[in-house]
Parts: sequence; structure tokens; C-alpha cells
Amino acid sequence: MANNDQVEMLKKGVVAWNTWRGENPSVVPDLSGANLSGANLSGANLNGAYLTQAHLYGANLIAANLIAANLTDANLNQANLSRADLSGAHLNGTDHFKADLGGANLSGANLSRAFLPRANLSGAQLTGGALGGADFYAANLSGANLSGANLIEANLSWANLSRADLSGGVLVSAILVDTDLTGADLTGCRIYGVSAWGLKLEETTKQQNLVITPENEPTVTVDNIEVAQFVYLMLHNEKIRDVIDTIGKKGVLLLGRFTEGRMVVLERLREKLRDLGFVPMVFNFDKPETKDFTETVRLLCNLSHFVIVDITNPRSAPLELQATVPDYMIPFAPILQEGEEPFAMFVDLQNKYDWVLRPVIRYPSVDRLIEVLKDKIVRPAEKKFNKLVARRTKRLRVENV
Repeated sequence: MANNDQVEMLKKGVVAWNTWRGENPSVVPDLSGANLSGANLSGANLNGAYLTQAHLYGANLIAANLIAANLTDANLNQANLSRADLSGAHLNGTDHFKADLGGANLSGANLSRAFLPRANLSGAQLTGGALGGADFYAANLSGANLSGANLIEANLSWANLSRADLSGGVLVSAILVDTDLTGADLTGCRIYGVSAWGLKLEETTKQQNLVITPENEPTVTVDNIEVAQFVYLMLHNEKIRDVIDTIGKKGVLLLGRFTEGRMVVLERLREKLRDLGFVPMVFNFDKPETKDFTETVRLLCNLSHFVIVDITNPRSAPLELQATVPDYMIPFAPILQEGEEPFAMFVDLQNKYDWVLRPVIRYPSVDRLIEVLKDKIVRPAEKKFNKLVARRTKRLRVENV
């Protein structure tokens, strides 16, 4: 526990404290419960210090060294921690109301259940941080790096996350009400259960490959956080599905078995389709086959303008196509890697259903596939789509006799 001499040295400022640390380099200070409100600790070396339940209200900790320090349940309200190094620090349960953490290094820090409303974390490093259940209400996180951070059940309502990097983050059940995501990077975020209302989004916001399903379900991704909840509801609510025919469709479903060695095919297809103004949706058959995924594929087909199905080295594809092609009169554009042959029943689908496009596009390389995608796949699919629409809307002919 903190002794009076240590506390007094800290209150008098960083010089006295660093002098004491210099004379006692092997001592890890234990300042648990100390009252350091308003103390000037700018630049202090508190590496590994114990500051659990310490009172640091309004303290000056600018550029302080708090690497791996334990500040569990400490009071840091309105404290100035700008440019401080808090990497790996234990900050769970801490109070940071209106605290200044601008430019601070919080990578790998534990901020679970932390209270940070209206705090300034602009430009802060929070990569890989444990931020589950943290309250960032109206906090400034502009330009912050939160890549790979765990934000499960975090409150980000009214927070400023403009230009923030959230790529690969876990936003499961997070609250995003009136959150500013202008220019933010959400690539690859897991957003199952997220509450997203009144978001501020612009074209500069990156929303690619957002995972809308829980970990125990096959991965379904979309490219827009605002439609994520709708797509998920479409997969789980029969009544909502009925409205899909009235919605202009821009979705393109990509079906296939994309193993690690073939992921480049999937990524390049998604990238090119986005460039062409479509919204790619992916169902990767390379998942444990312990569950019937047919219903998921059927619903995704119903959301799609057309389907691109890679029948290279198929496992589930024959079953899924048999379950969807007969019931969904939308273009199915088959592609096949050079050196492979279509599965035996595929020609039967082509012969029976004219919305399974001919010919199968066999590609020698990913580069060549992307080069011909627009002319050989997209244009024929759109042409067929228009014909199918005309066929569905054609008036019934009745002959009077």
C-alpha cells in the first residue's frame, strides 16, 4: 500500500518521484487507494505500478509511463493522460469522465466496464484492447486505432469515430446510436446483434465484409452496417421475407467452396463487383457440414440480382443448386477453374432451367477472370435478369371461344 512519503512525493510533482524511482529502481510502487487528485505527474515513470482504486481526479499524467500499471477501479475523472503510455495496463472499471487520453497508447489495455463518457481519445492507440462493456457515450475517438479490439456490448452512442480504424473488431451487441462513422474503417468487423440507428455514414466509410452471423453459424457477410440487421432478419423472419420482391436488387450472391488457397478468387470477385456498383454477399461452403444450410442459401438467393457460383471442387454446391435453381428464377452464372470439370448433374440444370447461364466460364487465372467478369458474366446475367422480369410480368393470354 502507498506510504505517506510516496504519496507526498507524487503530489509535489514528477521530479521528486522520478528521483526516488531512480534511487530505488527495483521497487514496483504500490499506491493502491492513494489520493493523488490534482497531482502533477507529467512524464512520471509508473511502469507496473499498483494504483487500484487510487484517486487521480484531475491529475496531470501527460506522457506518463504507465505500461502494465494496475489502475483497476481507479478514479481518473478529468485527468490528463494525453500521450501517456498505458499499453497493457489494467483499466477495467476505471472512471474517465471527461478525461483527456488524446494520443495515448492503450494497445492491449483492459478497459472492460470502464466509464469514459465525453472522454477525449482522439488519435489513441487501442489495438487489440479489451473494451467489452465499456461506456464511450459521446466520447471523441476520431482517428483512433481500434483494429482488432473487443467491443462486445460497448456503448458507442453519440461517439465520434470519424476516421477511426475498427477493422477486424468485434462489435457484437454494441450500441451504435447516432454514432459518427464518417471515414471510419469497419472492414471485417463482426457485428452480430449490433444496435445501429441514426448512424452518420459517408462514401468514405469502409464497410466491407461485415459478419452478421454469430460464430456458431455459417459466415454471412454484407457491405453495409445499416442493412445488416435487415439482412439478418430476412434470414430469420418469414413475414419480412415477403417484401423482398418489391425492393430494387443490387445484391450479388457468391456461392462456392473457397478454401485458404482459393480465397484470392473470392476477394478479387468481391472487389470487382463493388467497383461495378453491386453489393456482394458471400456464402462459403467451406464450413463443417454438420448442419443443413439450404434455407440460408435460399434466402440469400431471394435477395440477389443474380448469383455467381464457382463449381470448382464442389462439395455442397450440387445440393444447394438443386435446392435453389428450380425455385428462384434469377440468373445463375457458373464459373470453373481451368483443369476442373463441372459435376455430373450440372448439365441437367442447364438443360432444364434457362436461367442457369451458358456457357460455364472456365478461367485460367484470377486475373483473367476479373478481366472478363463484366463482359462474360455480369452483362449476360443482367440481360437474362431483364428477360426474366419481362416474362414474369407478361400478361396472361386468354382466348375466347
